[in-house]
Amino acid sequence: MEKHLYIILLFILLGKGVPLFAQGIGVTPEEMESIYREVKTPYKYGLVMVPPSNDKKMDCPTVFRKGDKWYMTYLIFDGRGYETWLASSVDLLKWTTLGKLMSFSDHETWDAHQKAGYNALQVITWGGTYELKKYKGKYWMSYFGGDGRGYEAGNLSIGMAYTKGKPWIAHEWTRMEKPLFTAQDADVRWWENRKLFKSTVIEDKKRLSGHRFVMYYNANGDSAQNNLKTRWFERIGMAVSDDMVHWKRYLQEPIVHHPVGITGDAVIQQMADTYVMFYFGAFWQDRKGAFNRFAASKDLVHWTDWEGENLIEPSEPFDALYAHKSFVLKHEGVVYHFYCAVNKDEQRGIAVATSKDLGKSGLQFVAPPVGPKKQP
Repeated sequence: MEKHLYIILLFILLGKGVPLFAQGIGVTPEEMESIYREVKTPYKYGLVMVPPSNDKKMDCPTVFRKGDKWYMTYLIFDGRGYETWLASSVDLLKWTTLGKLMSFSDHETWDAHQKAGYNALQVITWGGTYELKKYKGKYWMSYFGGDGRGYEAGNLSIGMAYTKGKPWIAHEWTRMEKPLFTAQDADVRWWENRKLFKSTVIEDKKRLSGHRFVMYYNANGDSAQNNLKTRWFERIGMAVSDDMVHWKRYLQEPIVHHPVGITGDAVIQQMADTYVMFYFGAFWQDRKGAFNRFAASKDLVHWTDWEGENLIEPSEPFDALYAHKSFVLKHEGVVYHFYCAVNKDEQRGIAVATSKDLGKSGLQFVAPPVGPKKQP
């Protein structure tokens, strides 16, 4: 009798779209250690993309595949704000710039001066095709936009763009007129009431969240009065959708965060029945600078944080200041960990580390800007 009641309750909950999380099914220490051994990349190949001049900075790689070629979307900051660009490669090491995907607007819109885009609905199977998938005949890209000039200036909100064209060919994507989420929304949570940043959108094929699509995004904020110190701390939270257009916030608290500093820029890969979230940390209590790490989950909601060594951290002249913001993939038995490399002159480009020694890149930043010498 109890078994029948349980089955009836299960059907009722599923019929109402209530997510049934795998409570108690965590990721064991042994599984976390196995993931670390699988994804670690001890060989830094070096820079693979650098800005053409010192008035530009390069950031946030997202890598996908089409046919026998690889493509990378990335950001360029030129002092005014972010634009989204595209490059291509045949070997994941040598890249050619193709053009822009989202440019500054010549009239005032909510995203006129900031358009930082990230490909959505990618195949996330570890060692898989890494293709982008269509939904309703369109390819999709979430982005954060802003109406202020400068580095992450003004109101930053999350929007959605799409194209019916080919995302491996440089062209302007169509952007929805209004943002999906802002820091001024009525249902904004305490940790996101300042600025919203990078987002990653995947398809939840098993409906573990109770919805078809899941977005992970980082934001900063603090509702505590006069608590200016913590307002810049970033944390990762969730949103869900069933149609890529209408989204709603999910859970009140962030799903991955740390007491001090930044936790952000989630990217998801699936290894069998385990989901791995690659993210970056910065300015933590126990770790200096900026670095890349991971967490793991069985249900896309409850995450176990890796407590061991950083996956990527500053160690070379080209990434001596920061080594962060990851995109990790596996191809033909080799793990490639793309990341944003920042040197002590604050020049910013994209580097890669690998699980196999593939040699060293000959690419370097242009000569650093010349200025007055700093006083000792």
